[in-house]
Order: sequence, then structure tokens, then C-alpha cells
Amino acid sequence: MIDLYELAGADPDIRFSPHSWRIRMAIAHKGLRPRLLPWHFGEKRLPGGNTQVPVLVDDGEVIADSTDIAFHLEDKYDHGPSLFGGETGEAHARFIIAWTDAVLLPTIRPMIAADMLSLVKPDARPYFRETREKRLGTTLEKAASGRAQALPAFRAMLQPLRTVVESEAFLGGEEPSYADYTVFGAFQWSRCVSRFELLAEDDPVYAWRERMLDLFDGMAAGAKTVCD
Repeated sequence: MIDLYELAGADPDIRFSPHSWRIRMAIAHKGLRPRLLPWHFGEKRLPGGNTQVPVLVDDGEVIADSTDIAFHLEDKYDHGPSLFGGETGEAHARFIIAWTDAVLLPTIRPMIAADMLSLVKPDARPYFRETREKRLGTTLEKAASGRAQALPAFRAMLQPLRTVVESEAFLGGEEPSYADYTVFGAFQWSRCVSRFELLAEDDPVYAWRERMLDLFDGMAAGAKTVCD
């Protein structure tokens, strides 16, 4: 039995942690069927005393942190398709993880944080506002007010990603890898919580995101979003 705890909104069917989405995709890649459990801001501690998602409980073993979970899945379920394709792929994935966490997510956050406020449980909204505004260094509303002006620079920042997916189906080549799931988690986060479109339809990154949405019988495409 595998349990995956994911961040959920007031509507428990809306799951919007970018780190949880990368693990949801990795689990599907391995052909596993976890039980997906919602967790909300302000709720009691997660298994193992953890306070952030994702948390994986695999036959009683508790693993937190998305990167640790990914390597756990790779090591324990080595009979399934590889998430990394060997040591070189692991090093490649670690770079993509670092870039996503240090550059991509912080750039997306100010553009969509205000949209997330109405999705969390009402009693958690003061906590969400306080913590996110401290992280942003401004109010949610002021951050959102500048997103149209910030969008061209954001799209320009994606050029290295764009260059790869113009010529390759995935960052992993012909088949997706954990590097793809890491970056995709950021875009799925935005897609779930905001109507603000980060990508132009003629962008190769948009086409790559569509390929990612179609994986695993459209698992991510079928996820509930704020637009549903």
C-alpha cells in the first residue's frame, strides 16, 4: 500500500503543490497506484511529524521531500521504467530540480499567489497571506498587479527549455524522465490554481506541456482546476 499526501484546497479535489505533482507523475511512470490523500494548510502534522507535502508512506516507511521520494521510487521499484536512466540521468535531474526550485517556481509564484488565496480553506487564509507575503516581500494583490508586465521576461527566461523541447519530445529525449516531471509540476501548479496563462499557444513549451498532460491516459489533464 502506497499513500501520497498532497496539498489540497478547500475543495479537496484541487491538488496544487508543484512538488506533489512531480511525485504523482513519477509514481504513474513506475506503474504504481497510490492512495491520494488530501492535506490542508493548518492541519495536524503529517506522518513522521512532517509539516510539508509531499509525504509518501510506502508499506509503513515514511519518506518526505520530493527528491528523496523520487530516488526511493527508483531504488525500490527498479523493475519498472527508470525515472532517471542511470547515473548521468540522475545528475541531469538534480540540475533541473535545482533550477526549478531556485528559478522557475519563484518566478511563477508572484504571478499566481493571489489566485491561490480563495482556494485554501477560509480558516487558513490569514496564514497563507502572512507567509506568502513575507516570501514575496509585498502584498498578494500588488504582486498580481504586475504579472502582465512580468510575463514577457518570464517567457524569455524559458528559452533554454524551449530550445530542448523544440527538437526533443521531452527533456528525457523520446520518453519523459523525472526532469520532465519536475518542470511540469510547476506548470501544473499554475494550471490548477489560476486562469492566468503563462504560455502562448504557439510556444514549443506549450506543446511540451500538452504532451505531459496527455501522459498516463491524461491523468494530469483530467485533474480538477479552478476553471472547472
